[in-house]
Amino acid sequence: MFKLVEISKSKGSSIIKPFSRFNLGNSAINSPSCQRMSKSTLSFDLKPADLSPKPAKKIRHMLSLEDYSPKEIFALVEKAALFKKISKTPPESLTTHEKDFKNSLKTHDSLPILSGKTLALIFKKRSTRTRVATETSMAYLGGHSMFLGSQDIQLGVNESLLDTSKVISSMVDGIMARVDGHSEIEELAKYSQVPVINALSDSSHPTQILADMLTLHEVFGKPGQSVEESLHGLQTTYIGDANNMLYEFLLAFPKCGLKLAISTPKTAPVPENLLSKAHADNSASVTLHTSPQAAIKDTNAIITDTWISMGQEAEKIQKLIDFEGFNINSHMIAGGNPSNNWVFMHCLPRKQEEVTDQVFYSDKSVVFQEAENRKWTIMSTIHTLLA
Repeated sequence: MFKLVEISKSKGSSIIKPFSRFNLGNSAINSPSCQRMSKSTLSFDLKPADLSPKPAKKIRHMLSLEDYSPKEIFALVEKAALFKKISKTPPESLTTHEKDFKNSLKTHDSLPILSGKTLALIFKKRSTRTRVATETSMAYLGGHSMFLGSQDIQLGVNESLLDTSKVISSMVDGIMARVDGHSEIEELAKYSQVPVINALSDSSHPTQILADMLTLHEVFGKPGQSVEESLHGLQTTYIGDANNMLYEFLLAFPKCGLKLAISTPKTAPVPENLLSKAHADNSASVTLHTSPQAAIKDTNAIITDTWISMGQEAEKIQKLIDFEGFNINSHMIAGGNPSNNWVFMHCLPRKQEEVTDQVFYSDKSVVFQEAENRKWTIMSTIHTLLA
């Protein structure tokens, strides 16, 4: 504890006495934190403060699907499908289960379930789908979203992640953050008093993978099938850069029973530690191929992503050279012999060097259905963590 004292000098010595204005009394002189000094200075025994939050219950974040069990992942996708159904179906056509779920989105006072709650969107990078999906989800659930872009707050300029997390999380009910390095989202979560959702980091994009799983369920699921049943054994193929999308696929697909064939350029190898984790979850589910055509044999879904991620614009020329032969086009697909019911997926935004218009805008492409599903899976995640 700090005590204010007045320092006065007499010949050859310094005298410490209470600062009369504050009437601290003689206790200040005897305080162990206050010592008589030969150079008219004071020293204090300072102990580091415990900055970690002390919540009433453990806070659940969504930083990566690695932290979620298959059962939890399936539940999030099931709830997303339910949100989509009740939002797009006339009330009289809903089942009893669907009506009950819709009614559960009101409080006992008949207010929206997230009424009075605020979600802070801390975005260091541009966003189209994630931002729109998040803001419309909060509006649907009755809450409020607050967008905090890189020009709006001090994050990374004049204020640390620790300070930002502690301040913002004390004023809101949840944080959705789009950052650079994954360590940044981990730091935000470490000191946050509220749930933190990863809107994208350099090694993870969990809400996008949930949207992809919902899309695959809608395309390949049979009436009455659960998400788990519809996805089990499904063959998927990822072609392109070894980036956050592929990393998250490796952490989610194998343990959820999906098969994943991968083809990346030699300059973009798949990290060994992620392969090891994937093989530990399901040793037969992941295969690597040097040829994109070989990777799409018998596949149900051909998936790619941008070759030049945000922040990598300076690498574009070299990447176009490195990725020669990885453009997804009708010739590649015909030679690869995928399954008859194959579909094409891309998380967007897309460039023509990644996939031709002929494929991207074909009836085999489900990219816009996939994009819409960002809303429903983000809504499911927000409801699960904040409601």
